Amino acid sequence: MSRILLGVSGGIAAYKSCELVRLLVRAGHDVVPLVTAGAERFVRAETFTALARRPAGEDVYLHLTRADVLAVAPATANTLAKMALGLADSVLTEAAVAHTGPVIVAPAMNPRMWAAAATQVNVATLQARGVTIVGPGTGDTAEGEHGVGRMAEPAEIAAAIEAVLAATGSGAPAGAGALSGRSVLVTAGGTREPIDAVRYVGNRSSGRMGVALAAEAARRGAEVTLVASNLAVAAPAGVTVVQAPTAADLARETLARSAAADLILMAAAVADYRPVDPRADKRSKDAAGWTVELEPTQDVLAALGEVRRPGQVVVGFAADHGEEGLSKARVKRERKRCDLIVFNDVSRPDIGFDSADNEVTIVGAAGELDVPKGAKSTVAAAILDEAGRLLAPRA
Repeated sequence: MSRILLGVSGGIAAYKSCELVRLLVRAGHDVVPLVTAGAERFVRAETFTALARRPAGEDVYLHLTRADVLAVAPATANTLAKMALGLADSVLTEAAVAHTGPVIVAPAMNPRMWAAAATQVNVATLQARGVTIVGPGTGDTAEGEHGVGRMAEPAEIAAAIEAVLAATGSGAPAGAGALSGRSVLVTAGGTREPIDAVRYVGNRSSGRMGVALAAEAARRGAEVTLVASNLAVAAPAGVTVVQAPTAADLARETLARSAAADLILMAAAVADYRPVDPRADKRSKDAAGWTVELEPTQDVLAALGEVRRPGQVVVGFAADHGEEGLSKARVKRERKRCDLIVFNDVSRPDIGFDSADNEVTIVGAAGELDVPKGAKSTVAAAILDEAGRLLAPRA
């Protein structure tokens, strides 16, 4: 499954992009529509979201995540000019500036606008940067003129996208081949341990890091199961989701599926303690104090280390403070028999919990890799690169 950013700019041809989305989704791709305000004068963004089968409440920075290709259809004269100049005043043009992979544009405009010297200079500039131009075709335009300017047909654009993906190996980064067809098990989110019917012991994990790992593993061709604990973000498309709200639920669901997994990524923040005697009803507030006794939960990561099979790769996560926390992560990797431990410094407010960004140190037997601050999707790719290298080649 390839991730395709599909930009839709403001032209009457935007209606044809609905069919393009349908074709790409039918082909099994993860399509992220980037609809400009101008395009919404013709087709609502919700239409593209529905056709792309995007879940509600997705990451607002989805347009800046890793993608295999950026396609813009229709690409108006205005959008071509902005892309040529590197302007970034919309989700579409921001994506165009940030995207580092192949780019395909399907121009659509009045014939005289297409023939204008400025437009042709902008097209030549984009082509010089390696951008693939599809169309435009010849025919009648919306305003009644006839000439070159019609957007290429959706099937032609889809074919061009497939050709680019095939030529680039689906944009697969290092380690992607190691995950193709593999079974990957990911835990994400934060468990909640009930105190009474309405209160719980929990943590600040949103699940963004685990969701980013699941999405990236699926993009690399893996069969992904996501064990989800109270996610604050939507689960990615194309993965199997298993709900596990408590630590006991997560332990049961993860251990039940661990034997079949080639790679296990334990990104969930599992509560270390739970109330000994949770109430079935709600405790009413009064003037008296309330003492809650806690007991340790099962150490799922340690349990996985004990039952892991040959060739299986297990990646643990450690959230702690500074250099002391990193030192403890090194010990944790050996003690819990993990191949890798991903250390996250939660003393910093700009990364980790409740943040779209992260910065981690990946600790392994062969050394350590510092992954600089970036979007969690980028960090997820770096983690999977390292984990993929540890997977034994299949016979």
